Amino acid sequence: MSANSGGSLQQAQRDGLNFVWIDGCCIDRQSSAELSEAINSMYGWYQGAKYCCVYLHDVDQDDWENPFPRMAGLGRQKGSGAPYLGCDLEALETGNLGRYSVAQKMSWAARRVTTLLEDGAYCLMGIFGVNMPLLYGEWERTFLRVQEEVIKYNDDQIIFAWSMGKKRFSGLLAPSPACFVGCANTISAQATEQREPFSMTNRGLSITLKMTPWLADAYLAYLDCAEKADAERSVDLGIFLRRLPRMIHT
Repeated sequence: MSANSGGSLQQAQRDGLNFVWIDGCCIDRQSSAELSEAINSMYGWYQGAKYCCVYLHDVDQDDWENPFPRMAGLGRQKGSGAPYLGCDLEALETGNLGRYSVAQKMSWAARRVTTLLEDGAYCLMGIFGVNMPLLYGEWERTFLRVQEEVIKYNDDQIIFAWSMGKKRFSGLLAPSPACFVGCANTISAQATEQREPFSMTNRGLSITLKMTPWLADAYLAYLDCAEKADAERSVDLGIFLRRLPRMIHT
């Protein structure tokens, strides 16, 4: 364990702490039960810790004044401080995530690079307060399951306000956290009590939206969210929907 601890054991001793938990060393990944328990509980463990340390294995001591651009796991962004970690500095300092929209929280993982694709989705479970079985080998399906869990406890339409990029067609749920990369300023437009509920069914998403005809088989659907341009202005958001041929079962 100490071989991969990055000096955390010694630091804990200097600070008078009796225990240290390291996710890269203290989880038996050969045990699916232990792995599932650890990942589902990890956010709470970190939240209750005296403090958390990050081992910057790919940063040289000479680069300590500005280490973040060299951190491969954070997508090599430019700047300083919390923007490198993808989230707002206040979220780190206060731990109060209630003021941030679903899309903003999703954007925190948009540039994260993980060895296993599924871990890029599982890292969001604690942020949204959801739990689910861990399955590896299902690729993009993992992030779809995370969004489905979020929808069970949240009626914010902002979860559909992601960017398709160069894709022409897609379902309403995003295939990857990277689709929320531009959502750092996407905010909810209505109070919770004014929103219409929606849910996932065995036939797909059941939701009521205001729509305007756009083309012969396409509509512009308005979402109850907006992109904050500055302190005084915001732009309402919507998504284009295309009518699909009705399936007839025989």
